[in-house]
Amino acid sequence: MTAGKPQTRFATPSGGETPAWTAPARKAPVQRRLGLDQLGVLPFFIFVSLFLFWPTVVVVTGAFQTSEGAFTLRNLIDAVSNQNLRVFTLSIMLSAITAVAGAVLGGLLAWAVATGPRHGLLRRAILAASGTLAQFGGVMLAFAFLATFGFNGFVTLFLKQQLSVDIFAWGQWLYSLPGLALVYTYFQIPLMVIVFLPAIEGLRPQWREACETLGGGSIAYWRHVGLPILWPSFAGATLLLFANAFSAYATAAALLSQADPLVTLRIGTLLTSEVMLGQENLGAALAFGMIVIVVTTTVLYGLLKARTSRWLA
Repeated sequence: MTAGKPQTRFATPSGGETPAWTAPARKAPVQRRLGLDQLGVLPFFIFVSLFLFWPTVVVVTGAFQTSEGAFTLRNLIDAVSNQNLRVFTLSIMLSAITAVAGAVLGGLLAWAVATGPRHGLLRRAILAASGTLAQFGGVMLAFAFLATFGFNGFVTLFLKQQLSVDIFAWGQWLYSLPGLALVYTYFQIPLMVIVFLPAIEGLRPQWREACETLGGGSIAYWRHVGLPILWPSFAGATLLLFANAFSAYATAAALLSQADPLVTLRIGTLLTSEVMLGQENLGAALAFGMIVIVVTTTVLYGLLKARTSRWLA
């Protein structure tokens, strides 16, 4: 008899029995070989190697070399002193401010979306807009703000001509760090919605019901259940926004074309300026510092995400 499959037996002229059906023997599993479908990822690995791994190697090695190729630590010392330390500080401050502002505003918007109708028109519109605006950066975003709030932007001209209000009466705020913070927050908010919304939707209604069954109210639920589960995801999303703002270049270059108060702009000046010839390795040292900060932020984000996934899995 074959386990799990009853067999029907028929009598034979010799008096014995012959099974009418016999289960086929299972074939041994065949080890998978590298096929054409798996070779499809080869272009991706080539692309990543050429435009991520190899530039990283060049940056790291260049940070510890002189212009003649000798080993030195002078580039790293110069990267954290005087003007270079100031641009690092301003970059970290700008990234932290926009990350916190984007996290708070985007978190509130994500909560409003999560508590609304799941298949409502407003939810679909916000998600579609967030997916688009989160990637709307660079020169296009800078041009949009210049066309809207620049010296000759339509909002600027409308307020000046119709209401006699000059939004540049207190300085050229759009072409400085305050204006750049506003522009950065513009694409930080939709990115926060995309990243944080799955965590909010992962809160199960049974947890609130269990809390209410045990006599707890809304305050007890958020204190002992909701916030302990959401805060790692919120903190991780904030770190992701920080890394996103810290590594931005094109938007700042378009708005602050005559200055380099940020580390990304400083690196671009060292690599392309005809005045600062021979300081490419100093730019590599600044880029190496950026790599250290971004990698640290990414590792912390991964740890927080792993902690959240235990509850929201």
